[in-house]
Amino acid sequence: MRISNTIICSLLIAAIAAMPVEAKTKKKSSRTTSKTQVIFTGDIASKVYGYNGKTPVNIHVKGNKIERIEVLPNEETPQYLKRAVAKVLPQFEGKTLSEAKKVHADVATGATYTSEALIKNIQMGLEHKSGKK
Repeated sequence: MRISNTIICSLLIAAIAAMPVEAKTKKKSSRTTSKTQVIFTGDIASKVYGYNGKTPVNIHVKGNKIERIEVLPNEETPQYLKRAVAKVLPQFEGKTLSEAKKVHADVATGATYTSEALIKNIQMGLEHKSGKK
């Protein structure tokens, strides 16, 4: 009996460890920490897809300025995601919210779908933020 319980526990632990990262790191729609608001686009842009699936981000806003944009776990191909992140995020980071809303962001060559999904997530997150004012 002890052996079967041990096996069941081991299988359960292995199943939990194999869960997708995003299932274990669900973030709230927005939260505030030390005067930095974090806008989670996973719910806001739930129908936005890159090449391989959803590409949620956290937009870190302090005061009226985008401090940084954090790409959350997703299924995009790492090499294309890296290319898209390097091209897209700097176009928004460091800008005020009103400046960022006016950005007509360029996409990364060869990573168009991923780039477009990141841009749409950011735009929808910023729209959501302005809608709360």
